Amino acid sequence: MSSIRFQALKEASNRKLVEFQESGRKSVLFGANVFNDKAMKQYLTSDAFKGVQGAVQHGTKIDRKLADYIAMGMKEWALSKGVTHYTHWFQPLTGTTAEKHDAFFETSYDGSDPLEKFGGAQLVQQEPDASSFPNGGIRNTFEARGYTAWDPTSPAFIFGTTLCIPTIFISYTGEALDNKIPLLRALSAMDEAATEVCKYFDKNVKKVTATLGWEQEYFLIDRSLANSRPDLIMTGRTLLGHTSAKGQQLDDHYFGSIPTRALTYMRDLEQECMLLGIPVKTRHNEVAPNQFEFAPIFEETNLAVDHNCLLMDVMQKVAERHDLKVLLHEKPFKGVNGSGKHNNWSLATDTGVNLLSPSKTPMTNLQFLTFFINTIKAVNDYEALLRGSIATASNDHRLGANEAPPAIISVFIGEQLTKVLAELEGVSTGKLSPEEKTDLKLNVVGKIPDVLLDNTDRNRTSPFAFTGNKFEFRAVGSSANCSNAMTTLNTIVAKQLRDFKTAVDDLIESKDMKKDDAIFNVLREYIKQSKKILFEGDGYSEAWQKEAAKRGLSNFKTTPEALKARASKQAIDLFSEMGIMNQIEVEARYEIELEEYTKKIQIEGRVLGDISKNHVIPTAIKYQNTLIENVKGLKDIFGSEFESIAKEQIILIKEISGHIEGINSKVEEMTEERKKANNLTDAHAMAEAYCNHVKPYFEIIRNHCDKLELLVDNELWTLTKYRELLLTK
Repeated sequence: MSSIRFQALKEASNRKLVEFQESGRKSVLFGANVFNDKAMKQYLTSDAFKGVQGAVQHGTKIDRKLADYIAMGMKEWALSKGVTHYTHWFQPLTGTTAEKHDAFFETSYDGSDPLEKFGGAQLVQQEPDASSFPNGGIRNTFEARGYTAWDPTSPAFIFGTTLCIPTIFISYTGEALDNKIPLLRALSAMDEAATEVCKYFDKNVKKVTATLGWEQEYFLIDRSLANSRPDLIMTGRTLLGHTSAKGQQLDDHYFGSIPTRALTYMRDLEQECMLLGIPVKTRHNEVAPNQFEFAPIFEETNLAVDHNCLLMDVMQKVAERHDLKVLLHEKPFKGVNGSGKHNNWSLATDTGVNLLSPSKTPMTNLQFLTFFINTIKAVNDYEALLRGSIATASNDHRLGANEAPPAIISVFIGEQLTKVLAELEGVSTGKLSPEEKTDLKLNVVGKIPDVLLDNTDRNRTSPFAFTGNKFEFRAVGSSANCSNAMTTLNTIVAKQLRDFKTAVDDLIESKDMKKDDAIFNVLREYIKQSKKILFEGDGYSEAWQKEAAKRGLSNFKTTPEALKARASKQAIDLFSEMGIMNQIEVEARYEIELEEYTKKIQIEGRVLGDISKNHVIPTAIKYQNTLIENVKGLKDIFGSEFESIAKEQIILIKEISGHIEGINSKVEEMTEERKKANNLTDAHAMAEAYCNHVKPYFEIIRNHCDKLELLVDNELWTLTKYRELLLTK
């Protein structure tokens, strides 16, 4: 590229930024730091551009020579924006993102001038030294070779002065070491299965895309106050702390006027999101004090997952500029609502149809019912696996805690759609008469759009709810990478659609049925088989716990329980059959998730022991000594009468001693249980030991500490209190 053209493009980019700053229009800034179609058309040859488009839209392979041209254009675009480094940006099995930066700058051995270099080899593949990432036994620690490979379906972007290239992460022996590979495979399986089913209704459909719209909840805390709490810094949540007199009782924070400091942060974050092409649209206060939410426009699932991972990183970096701390933990504060990340999921065709949105014609409504009922059937058959996909130590605090969906997976569809399914269930088996078919299409299927206009109110206690034109998986945790939930959901629905296609084709061929008759017959059976998963009532009620048990639904309250489904024969068979993960990859993830759970509980136990013994007890003793000196002084003044005069002080001294003794003894007991757990060699046994024998001490120790917080002089208490953390503007 000529230096004249390079300078012209750089000046044009600068003018765009100035234009945005003057106008305030987000549309001007959106995607300015993304190597999107607009940038590619400027910096790539037509062949190179077509190569990328072919890879994105049809999965065609980009040859190495073409990759060189793409890399050259990407480099020039990045340099025009002041970029100095590039990185392969990937999602290892830690739940976060990873990156290793390399400079474009290179020198040569022959003494010629240094230059900026970046070719197809660097773009397409790298070999990071990534032996320290969890691998679940897929490879030995001394075998560091793992490869990152470019994912052209997620565009490269610039953050700071670094060009970030989204990639997959794979072992030397070919197993997936990241969250992206299984997700991409699941989305491909969904595309293939859903497209085949769509052809029953529209032969023009060539592609089906799974879409995702996440809702990111979070807390925003003053950074200096957060830094004063070792538990917040090391575990992401407060392990002790008495609830504030005023919390969320009045619901005055929810949807209220956004505090100025938070709004300033949000505006700054939104600008970064616009530059990065993250289409955030909604911002508002959440229920708890200092709790907020961001939500974007729906996107293709792989891109939406990447954008959410990126957002969680950007949120922290922007918060630093504002002396704030973002808390993404599902339950950072006791006594107020925790945070989730609702995953709104749907399916869209390349002909512009949302497959989970009915319309005014019976044929499109039959298509809607096909995907609607198959999704319900998939959740019914794999509810335990779906629960396992959202199981983490931090999400255990939310699920079933009367603020988030219960640990029992069920599907809410509303009263009116329940009636529609009941009517469909009642149709006769076999071939429908012309009168039956007309009645069914006009009086049942045809009325669905009107039904949805006046549908039953949403059910916030449902973990998997239909909300008009999508399903909302409400049980995903706020700190989670959406890929686990989305890989599982898309896989089970793809499997179900594949089975549905086989069943319908079999009826058409073996029973000589018309297509519509066959579809109605299969859907009718699915409705019967999926009744146990449908629930319209209060998911928090004790009655539902009992009813769910009668129905045979799982109710895994803890992560070690829930994760068993992740490595069950059902899961291994499913992922293997669908080509998502082989047995080694499935079992590796199970081991990694167990290990992560154990480590998090282990860290929390150690931090709680440290704080309670090195912060709480010394402070309590200091105040107790003050009380003792006070009692001694009263005795010197009042003699034998001092006991009645110092009665309250003496009671207080005894109370403090009781809580100190309680903390000391329980911390010692907890430490012994931790030692026993650490001696176990089986990952599941160790996780269960931490869950059942170590974690129960947390609440007991916390209770003693929180009681002391109320007893000890506020001026002496060394830990920032809830009223300061949550109610500071």
